[in-house]
Amino acid sequence: MKLFLSRLSILFIFMAAALPVLAQQPQPLKVVVSIKPLHSLVAGVMAGVAEPQLLIQSGGSPHGYALRPSEARMLADAELIIWVGEQLEGFLIKPLSSLGKTAEKLVLAESLAADLLPMRAGGEWEKDADSEDHHPKHDDNITYNQHLWLDPLLAKKIVTQTELTLSRLDPGHQQTYQQNAALLRQKLDHLHAELQAQLAPVRQIPYIVFHDAYPYFEKAYGLNAVGSITINPERKPSAKQIIEIRKKIGELKARCVFSEPQFEPKLVATVIEGSRARTGILDPLGTGLPAGVESYFLLLHAMADNLVAGLK
Repeated sequence: MKLFLSRLSILFIFMAAALPVLAQQPQPLKVVVSIKPLHSLVAGVMAGVAEPQLLIQSGGSPHGYALRPSEARMLADAELIIWVGEQLEGFLIKPLSSLGKTAEKLVLAESLAADLLPMRAGGEWEKDADSEDHHPKHDDNITYNQHLWLDPLLAKKIVTQTELTLSRLDPGHQQTYQQNAALLRQKLDHLHAELQAQLAPVRQIPYIVFHDAYPYFEKAYGLNAVGSITINPERKPSAKQIIEIRKKIGELKARCVFSEPQFEPKLVATVIEGSRARTGILDPLGTGLPAGVESYFLLLHAMADNLVAGLK
């Protein structure tokens, strides 16, 4: 019995000695990310530390999303919230002023403002020659396109912004964040080179998209999108707009009209009626893809594959 008590005392001594060490271990941040492509990039930076939470699950669109109670609690508990900004995830404006009031926010449309491209007016547009060579100077009076994650080179900047923010808020894991971010940037460079080679044969072929979500992708690979069915994906185009798009399909010999899985596919069938244009699908959010570190790369490869299939 004395031997047992002696051993038990030694065990308690070791446990007591270990408690301060355990207490000193840095706790990972509670991070919430708005959409799947961004979540994938953030998850890559946080690999080995913690898993960020994804706010909008598969099937949801940031255009007009309605928060569930579980997602509202997610925001309330968050220490860092990463999103694009008010023009894309407008549904977050009110919740972030109350539920996520104390959380740090990384607003990518603000931190990467110099890289944003202006919105193109109307549903009819052709490639702007000036936008091929440089980004315009940012002007607060201009509305900018928010789909910046669709360029892998801009995705590298998103990774860097995430790395810097996480390292500042969670310095105990800074080395891991830095190593993960460096590897992720290399992987994005490789992805960019692959997509350049894959998309080169279809660069000159005109096509129409559902809404103007792809200027960063188009610019990165010199693609020839000539118009969109709708400006605001939450609003159906008017009969006049549909007539104008049909006319553009004929005049510019658009080979394909691409829909999106989150929105009404019948509109595409209406637009191409009477033309020889094909239909295809482009998904800027990765609706059917599993969330995680590889999701971003699967998304960009799927977009390139679907684009080539629709244009060849």
